[in-house]
Amino acid sequence: MVRCLLFFCMLCAALQSQAARSEVLNSPDGRIKVEVEVADSLFFSVSRDGEALLAHCPIFLQVGQRFLGVNPKLKSAAKSSVRNEIRNRVAVKNAVTPNRANVLSLSFQGGYEVQFRAYDNGVAYRFLLKGKGSVQIAQEGLALRFPKPFNAHISKTPSGFWTSYEYPYVHLSTAEYGPADEMTYLPVLFDTDRGTKVLFSESDVRDYPAMFLKGTGQNGMQAVFPRTPKTWEPYGDRGFNITEEEDYIAATSARRSLPWRFFVIGSDADIAANEMERVLGGECQIADTQWIKPGKVSWDWWNHWTIWDVDFVTGINNDTYKYFIDFASRYGVEYILLDEGWCKDVRDPYTMREGIDVRELVEYGRQKGVGVILWLSWLTVEQHMELIKHYADMGVKGLKIDFMDHSDQWMVNYYERVAKECAANKLIVDFHGSFKPAGLEIRYPNVISYEGVRGLEQGAGCHPDNTIWLPFIRNAVGPMDFTPGSMASAQPEDNKGTASLPVGSGTRAYQMALYVTFESALQMLADSPTRYMREDECTRFIASVPTTWDESRVLSAEAGRHYVVARRKGNKWFIGAITGSQQQDISLPLSFLGGSGRLVYFQDGVNADRIAVDYRKGERQVSPSETLQIHLARNGGWCGVITQ
Repeated sequence: MVRCLLFFCMLCAALQSQAARSEVLNSPDGRIKVEVEVADSLFFSVSRDGEALLAHCPIFLQVGQRFLGVNPKLKSAAKSSVRNEIRNRVAVKNAVTPNRANVLSLSFQGGYEVQFRAYDNGVAYRFLLKGKGSVQIAQEGLALRFPKPFNAHISKTPSGFWTSYEYPYVHLSTAEYGPADEMTYLPVLFDTDRGTKVLFSESDVRDYPAMFLKGTGQNGMQAVFPRTPKTWEPYGDRGFNITEEEDYIAATSARRSLPWRFFVIGSDADIAANEMERVLGGECQIADTQWIKPGKVSWDWWNHWTIWDVDFVTGINNDTYKYFIDFASRYGVEYILLDEGWCKDVRDPYTMREGIDVRELVEYGRQKGVGVILWLSWLTVEQHMELIKHYADMGVKGLKIDFMDHSDQWMVNYYERVAKECAANKLIVDFHGSFKPAGLEIRYPNVISYEGVRGLEQGAGCHPDNTIWLPFIRNAVGPMDFTPGSMASAQPEDNKGTASLPVGSGTRAYQMALYVTFESALQMLADSPTRYMREDECTRFIASVPTTWDESRVLSAEAGRHYVVARRKGNKWFIGAITGSQQQDISLPLSFLGGSGRLVYFQDGVNADRIAVDYRKGERQVSPSETLQIHLARNGGWCGVITQ
């Protein structure tokens, strides 16, 4: 990696652009402009409403010993457009997503093309290879150059390419981010002194590693990639050590498109509302998707199998899981999850621990209308791929696969192999220990969610001041399994939870609002069924919140401060609002409503700033001509449903 970074720095310094040719691409509404320069190298610049956002950014691709994009010989430049709609198989944000862009295709000698797209809310580009056979891609070069220091919101990874993708955000100036600093994984968010936001990530990542970024020390960042493992060996029951690497980042087809690199550009609300990752993700590879069933899950691990007021010993046993199933059936929750512990040994997926009979639980759940999902380590699945068919035949509905913690080419291909095999056996998949969404769930919509987030499982380490950034960064690029729902809520300074009695930071209304504000086709109910049944009116609201939507509208957004969204399913509008450590008063016009309706809502109680479980439920008529005035306590929330 260091060798490639040094080479890239030297290359960028040595190249003196001679402006041989410049091509300009504008967004359909004309506000965003991309200028592509073909000179001694290939550069692009981006502006919006005249504000420079990216300045003279070089891109190249090293294929074997050739450098595509260095001394490029342009054959032709063609402009076209994309004008269509995407009907989402699993609609985590909207049932239908518009896809409208202007396109610039640059064809070069040497058998490659570079394509740019300009949308009204952003820009994307990718390389396309036009060769034969296979190639080894040694490096892909991208240097982000900013015209002035911007604020950057990133997640540094202290262990390099081996990462859980669960680190908190740090906020710094792009001018302060140097080559000696830890690198960051994607997505990353930038904002300018004029308030414009730029979200950078990637999509259609297949047979290729994920991108990371390093600071340059010169008010910029540059791409780095993990190399392809040559040999590796298991580490414990869920990890692996790479013992030798290849000298390339990908060995792949010489005739293919490479991943899209995209920039979402606009206001805070524009960033949160975008669907760029979905638009660029590729084509669905599953002919029949009717069997894919999104929903909510009664989850065991966070609450440590803690239930009480029962006449059996609770823990990892069938009696406890039947209690979970009974609870799920009572509230219309679609699934339960057997997390780590149901196997006698993590490495043996066929020998269940004493007291567990998955077949019996599947049948009990079938009678109650509740499906069963099983947790497995990725290494166990890799070493026993036949288990997918085994448990599908048994009636299991899905797998939660954990601890990949890598995103090199081999591991990216592992995700796809698992998704494809699970689709063939009609199993949904929830990837934990995973990188962010990058198109796989578009091609295989049975991949219903990903972790890759600092979520509630971090206990007191999951702080609302960090969580409030998620709608603008991590969740802005696809589904996110945050695992919300603590009924034992506390202000952060009072979060003293234990394994058997966990506590979630933020108010009760905040924890409830997360089911509306966060996007995931599979939403966990993290707390104990006993706690949920004791908080019946809160639980009934949580259970009523859909996990897929007909449409979503951001009502108010300020990254790092608050986020408010309205989502429609049929004739119901759900509204959710969350904030960080500062209380907020927010006005919400209801003009998006098609008519009057009945609002049922949950708000922070007057003492919620100290006693986080304090909430109030209310009910009233509302009309499109009204403006709701809501108050959020610190680390607070508000949620409601309008039935028309």
